Amino acid sequence: MNIEVIENPDSELIAFLDEKIAEFNWARWEVSERKAIAVKLNDENGLVIAGAAGRTFGDWLMINTLWVCETLRGQQVGSKILHQIEQAALARGCDKALLDTLNFQAMPFYEKHGYQVQWTQQGYPKTGCKYYMVKQLSRGSVASA
Repeated sequence: MNIEVIENPDSELIAFLDEKIAEFNWARWEVSERKAIAVKLNDENGLVIAGAAGRTFGDWLMINTLWVCETLRGQQVGSKILHQIEQAALARGCDKALLDTLNFQAMPFYEKHGYQVQWTQQGYPKTGCKYYMVKQLSRGSVASA
């Protein structure tokens, strides 16, 4: 047996380890499926200029990313994208959402849309912090500006 530290592991090793822990988890969790979900906005040339991505899992929508190009920020595009992914998750049977955001990112934006900080990791990655936020989803709720 040889334990080896790998300074720059290849993506195949990372994918292998991720798959093994997923197999372990799926054999033990009470939910049987997780599904990717995304929302995007394209410009007139077909380029993605805003979007969000995550997955639905049991009762949860887990948002991994929400991005709006610089020129569209402040025009409620992010609010509309967030609303769309939440509504799509509700259609899949989810009633809660989870995300994380860094101190220089979008905590006030998410708070404005009903997300509440459940936990803050101070000193992340050194002097900043990471906020873990949740929201109870509801049908027909409109994302505000």
